[in-house]
Amino acid sequence: MSETGEISLTCMNVDISVPGRSLVRQLNLRITGGEFLAVLGPNGVGKSLSLHALAGLRDPDDGQIELDGQPISGLSRQQIAARLTLLPQYTEDVFPATVIDTVMIGRHPHIGRFQWESDLDREIACAALREVDLNDMAHRDIGTLSGGERRRLAVAQVLTQDPAIYLLDEPTNHLDPQHQLDVLRIFKEKARRGAAIVASLHDVNLAARFADKCLLLYGDGRWVLGDTDTVLTTERLTELYATSMESVSWRNTNLFVAAG
Repeated sequence: MSETGEISLTCMNVDISVPGRSLVRQLNLRITGGEFLAVLGPNGVGKSLSLHALAGLRDPDDGQIELDGQPISGLSRQQIAARLTLLPQYTEDVFPATVIDTVMIGRHPHIGRFQWESDLDREIACAALREVDLNDMAHRDIGTLSGGERRRLAVAQVLTQDPAIYLLDEPTNHLDPQHQLDVLRIFKEKARRGAAIVASLHDVNLAARFADKCLLLYGDGRWVLGDTDTVLTTERLTELYATSMESVSWRNTNLFVAAG
């Protein structure tokens, strides 16, 4: 935590690029506890790379990233993992394991090098499995899970880690509509209870429904950040996705539709 005890993740003049292309230039961003930020943009604009930089897994080309007021580059991986988690876009199962063994990995940042998992660690893991509707699969081999079930297990693993800041790279990947809503409701509740959430999403309407703020990445260095209601307009989204976007009124809100 910072000296004030406030949860925060801050970018100061951050540049992110790939060979021959500048993706994000001079990004200034600060997210604190209680906020849900959605990151939007088409494929290849740097959403995943930005999340990796925020997690301290990739140095930005320029600028500085701070976690709770401290340069993230000066923190150990265990110090970072105790305060921040990253849900990657894809997960690989290198070794055979059960669902409960896999979700327990999330407790490792909180367990000493020569300690075993406690009953409390197992209770936290089982509670996370219940949240994602996998509690009856605890002893299943992960190789028998569907793509959607495996994605929910990955979500349970980051819930088990129980950090203050969640970085989520397309958390609704492979999920049916109901589980998409269920997962985002879980993280919205986490934000309500004081956590900070940053999630890259492809569904604009899910962002409009759950996010307090949105960060639009254009892939040419430009970005737009602001309150969701202000940032999400048909004009901006049409430019962002290079396709005509229209707004449709539904249940006292607006839905965005790709008109093509």
